[in-house]
Order: sequence, then structure tokens, then C-alpha cells
Amino acid sequence: VVRGKGWVGKSAVAADLALAMAQSGAKVGLMDGGSYGPSVHIMFGVRGERPMMKEGNERKALIVPLERYGIKLMSIGLLVDEKQAVVWRGPMVSSAIRQFVTDVDWGELDYLVIDMPPGTGDIHLTIVQTVPVTGVIVVTTPQLVALADAKKGIAMFGQAQLKVPVIGLVENMSYFTPVELPDNKYYIFGKDGGKNLADEFDIPFLGQIPIVQSIREGGDIGVPLMMSDDEITKKAFMEFAGNAVRGIAVRNANFQPAEAF
Repeated sequence: VVRGKGWVGKSAVAADLALAMAQSGAKVGLMDGGSYGPSVHIMFGVRGERPMMKEGNERKALIVPLERYGIKLMSIGLLVDEKQAVVWRGPMVSSAIRQFVTDVDWGELDYLVIDMPPGTGDIHLTIVQTVPVTGVIVVTTPQLVALADAKKGIAMFGQAQLKVPVIGLVENMSYFTPVELPDNKYYIFGKDGGKNLADEFDIPFLGQIPIVQSIREGGDIGVPLMMSDDEITKKAFMEFAGNAVRGIAVRNANFQPAEAF
């Protein structure tokens, strides 16, 4: 799950996508690829917890991911002190991300959702070189500045040498509907920007997620939206997740199996 610009709500989208998949019966893991600003451990209410270690094959120690709400979690935020800045050069970050793939006991999963940092840099290249990535989901807001950066993410994965299919694009913060005015929609960041961008690049449009206060509140207290009582917004996420799952199935049916770059 990728973004071009920061602050488009990508981590919340990745978290609730993973939960929606799990609630549909799939075995799901969620890996936080944000080494400098990890957030998965906060959104799932596991701050301060530490993963256990176990002995793997050839006496290699493996990290046991935490489990919460039925999905397996791994984040650099579970391994470092929150009060300390992660001051790492690119190779150190790449090494940590590689370990999250090779040294974590994920077990048998139907989906591993990777919450990627913004931009088009070292971590993205490390992932596609380490993991046979099935495809990417691009998150944007309707705002012109976010759309401009989203284009760069789409262009990166569309390069011939990477060959990572774009499953589709989801538009977050699409509109705001006040509780007291359920029939009203206010397009604070513009209207249909994500849909128009998907049309421009001829990629599937996976859905629109509204601005909802409970998403922010739930993320702060460790209860993601999919575990809340907000049925209207949960429906939007389930529709998005359903479109994403169908897109992955179509990708697997029409393309060669994924390989590491």
C-alpha cells in the first residue's frame, strides 16, 4: 500500500484493509515499512509490547509477530524506544526491512499487506528486490498536490524493469458528512480527483473513503475503524477491500506469478 505524498491516511487505509480481509476469513499479516515514522503499533494498541523470538530452521532465530484483532503485526515501532529517533542511513533501513521479510515467522498467509513509507526511494526498491510483490494499491486524496505525487508512485511501479502491477487506486478523505446532516457531502479537498487520476492512467478505481472523526480517534487509542461501531464508514472500507481482493484475483489470473526484482 503506497502513497506519493505524506498525510493522505495511507497507514489507516492499510490497517483497515488488512482487517477487512481478515474479517472475510483470510489469514492476513500487516508489515509496517515505515522505519522513521512507524505507526502500526500505535493504531493497533500494542505500544510498549515486544515480539518474542523462536528457533527456526538451521538454528536461525525468528521473530514471532504480535497478533491483534486476528492479524499478525510487525513494526520497527515494536523494536525501538519510542522516545528515541531512528537515525539510520539507507542501507540500515533496507536491512531492517529485509529482516522483516526473511526473519519473521509469518506462517501461512493469504495476504501480507505492507504499509510503505511515502516517496519512491530505497525502501520501495528493497521490497521489490526481496519480495515477489503481487501488486500495489495507491492511496491519495482528491487534492491536486497529493495527486501530483501519486502520479510518481504509479509511474515508479509501472517502469518496465520493475513490472509490479498497480491493483488500483483508492481515494481517501473524499468528502465529509456531518453526523447531524447524514445526507450532506462536503468535498473539502476537491471532488473526484482520485477517480479522474485512475481514469487518466487506466487503472482500476477501488473506492472512496470519507473523512470521519472516528478514524483518527480509533487510530490514537489503538482501535482501528473496522473494529468500531461506525457501520457507514466500515461499509465503505468493505467495498474498497472487496474491490482490492477482486483486483488481486484478476491480476493473478492474467499475469505471471510475481517474482522478486
